[in-house]
Amino acid sequence: MAAHVLRLRIALLLGALRGDAAHVRRTVVGLLVLAAATAVACWALLTLRDAAAPVVLAVIVLGGSAVTLGFALAPLIAGATDPLDPRRFMVLGLPSGRLAAVLAVAGLLSVPTFALIAVAVCAAIVWAEHGVPWAAGAFGVVLGVATCVLLARVCMALTALFLRERRSRELSGLFALGVLVVVVPVGVFFASLEWRGRVPTQLGEAVSVLGLTPLGAAWAFPGRIAQGGMASAAPALLVALATLIMLALLWVVLVRRMLSSTERPVSVRDRGGLGWFAVAPGTPSGAVAARSLVYWLRDSRYLVNIVVIPIAAALTTVPLLIAGVPPEIVVLVPVPIVAVFLGWLPHNDVAYDSTAVWMHIASGLRGVSDRIGRLVPVLLIGIPLLAVLIPVAISLHGRWSLLPAMVGACAALFLCGMGLSSISSVVAPYAASRPGESPFQQPPRTGAGAAITQATVMLGAIALSVPSLWWGWLALNGDIDAATMALWGGLGIGVSVLIVGIAIGSAMFERRGGRLMEFAESI
Repeated sequence: MAAHVLRLRIALLLGALRGDAAHVRRTVVGLLVLAAATAVACWALLTLRDAAAPVVLAVIVLGGSAVTLGFALAPLIAGATDPLDPRRFMVLGLPSGRLAAVLAVAGLLSVPTFALIAVAVCAAIVWAEHGVPWAAGAFGVVLGVATCVLLARVCMALTALFLRERRSRELSGLFALGVLVVVVPVGVFFASLEWRGRVPTQLGEAVSVLGLTPLGAAWAFPGRIAQGGMASAAPALLVALATLIMLALLWVVLVRRMLSSTERPVSVRDRGGLGWFAVAPGTPSGAVAARSLVYWLRDSRYLVNIVVIPIAAALTTVPLLIAGVPPEIVVLVPVPIVAVFLGWLPHNDVAYDSTAVWMHIASGLRGVSDRIGRLVPVLLIGIPLLAVLIPVAISLHGRWSLLPAMVGACAALFLCGMGLSSISSVVAPYAASRPGESPFQQPPRTGAGAAITQATVMLGAIALSVPSLWWGWLALNGDIDAATMALWGGLGIGVSVLIVGIAIGSAMFERRGGRLMEFAESI
């Protein structure tokens, strides 16, 4: 049976090169890209044979942990169907333990695993150059590869059991967005460090902690031997073995569970999907959030507002530079401006949504569901954007001790703006361009109501964020303790204003339903 499954796995690998010409081209290009990336990684590792052991340990532990995490996230992000799903062997009546072992071994026969093995062997060669016994280096390679393969099998089984019916491009996009929020700031931080032939102190501490986690223990084991012998490597070895054992037990349990359940058939409707409605929770606020996401990502009126914000914020640096403000100060200015504009974006969302707001009122939707649902797109756009811009700005500035202050100030501006926008879009909506019209075509307005609403939300967000901005200014002038106060103060102020704004906006939405209907019909 084991030989039959392995032959089946090889046939599936070769079958990926069959099909129409477009499919074959995509597969070949993907293989070439992976081969090139593997060759670069192997070359980079082999160049570390003359480097110091701490530097080699830092590179391998960080890289190995990232690869291990990638094997876990790939099934969630890619959304691919497992060709060796245990439920497909249900008709054979095989024991669950034996089937789990065979499928785990078959998991080694994959293109990403081949690439991982090549890189891991190069890591073992580098450790051998640093005095690590070949047996210990090879054992570390086996632990690392086995952990990645089992982790991928476990995560693929979990997604098949619990995410199959909600799998869509949107869900994959959310996972990719989460990875972006984590990877970009970390990458900018690492790029800003000055190695100079040694491992920076803060990075060395991170490697020490990561080497005792399930992600990095197997990759840290040979390096600990090179630094301090077997006694120093014992904790990492124990964590790696415990991780492998726990993954193996979990895999056996999942195979047994999958053999006792049936796979949900995929119909044409399932393949088409419901877009964001299939991803969002089945609640009133989830439905509002899904519909709002469709508008924010497809309506040109929203898209123009999103695109203009970073451009406008970048243009503010020009007069500051002309006025003689130091460049290291100027690079910090655009990010808070982006934060306050992002929070300001939904201040007139009811007017933009005029063609559908009647559904909320006619169906008796609670105000809190409407308010929360409308803020979801802003959060999904604003958080990743700020997560990328903040570390980039701090890196250009050069003082990472200001990172907490910048996070706190931007959080206060962003969240306070959304809290006030939750109120203003109900209390003082004003006419806006209709769906399908040019975003630059604004309807004629009488009075100064629109300008007052816009200024109130923006200036109010800035005024409420003054404490955090002041602490950030003190941190910029040398008071490092103020950076921590700016962080927690900004988060506290922002969350409080957001909660109060949603509560007030919800009450006003339910009270002013009739007037909102009149407003929606009049524009």
